Amino acid sequence: MRARIAHNGPMTLADYMAACLLDPVHGYYATRDPFGAAGDFITAPEISQMFGEMIGLCLAQAWIDQGSPVAIALAEAGPGRGTLMADILRATKGVPGFHAAARVYLIEASPTLRAAQAKLVPDAIWLDRFDQLPALPLFFVANEFFDALPIRQFQRDGSGWRERVVGLSDQALTLGLTTATPLAALSHRLSDTRDGDIVEICPALPAIAGIIGARIASQGGAAIVIDYGDWTSLGDTFQAVKNHTVTDPLETPGHADLTAHVDFAALAAATAPANHTRLTPQGVFLDRLGITQRAQTLAARLKGAALAAHIAAHRRLTHPTQMGDHFKVIGIYPDGAPPLPGLTS
Repeated sequence: MRARIAHNGPMTLADYMAACLLDPVHGYYATRDPFGAAGDFITAPEISQMFGEMIGLCLAQAWIDQGSPVAIALAEAGPGRGTLMADILRATKGVPGFHAAARVYLIEASPTLRAAQAKLVPDAIWLDRFDQLPALPLFFVANEFFDALPIRQFQRDGSGWRERVVGLSDQALTLGLTTATPLAALSHRLSDTRDGDIVEICPALPAIAGIIGARIASQGGAAIVIDYGDWTSLGDTFQAVKNHTVTDPLETPGHADLTAHVDFAALAAATAPANHTRLTPQGVFLDRLGITQRAQTLAARLKGAALAAHIAAHRRLTHPTQMGDHFKVIGIYPDGAPPLPGLTS
């Protein structure tokens, strides 16, 4: 990193994140399995099977609502270890015709994670890019995928914007600011920001969300996107997590997970002409789908420490002070179809 900056000058946060996460030799995702207690963070599918079960039944109901098409692409982006897709497939096994119609596609760049996914979803087809998805009705899920896409940060300065970049100070990585420049892409944010406010944009998001929306609008299907973020971007949300603790994102490049909050308004806009639901807290979404009833059914078979862990997992996924409000859900669906179960238009 130091050599690159010394040669080329300060780099954007997007370039820094891409190098730290995806470098084929030193990148975070290319070199490790970051999930679980032994990793750096735990995602919802690793907390409880109930999460994937609710997602699976939601997608299966959307499939039924759209006439049960006989051939579909059941796809996930950033599938981690494959836990979520494995739970989706198990939960939908009893839905007549769904498995016969579905071909599973996993969009994953990391060879390390592909190997882990193959153990749980051995019949999947792995893709490198979203444009490789087949021309079929697309039933798609992305859980904590968009937050890992590289972002750029801009700090308002009058009617212009100064970009936050990664440079060097005494050979240490440090954040700096470019000179203020008017930016047409952020002109609409002059009405809802003040001097010093930071706005984040994700360069890769419009193209990815655009492919998903275009497939669903033209072929049918549905998408569920779950992540932390809000309707619009405001403030510095760039962070690093290492050993389950928030840390300095410049301290150990390639050895910590780097993320930023998702701008759901930008995501929804990019999926047009497909429709989108209201942004809904994860806890509300899961409760509407029946996770509490499912938790009670599973609890009847448990005792002692297993029961306590199960209760804690349900609370962690749904309670407003934990993941319930911190994570948000949005659904994408075509004209003529109802909104996805658990979500409203």
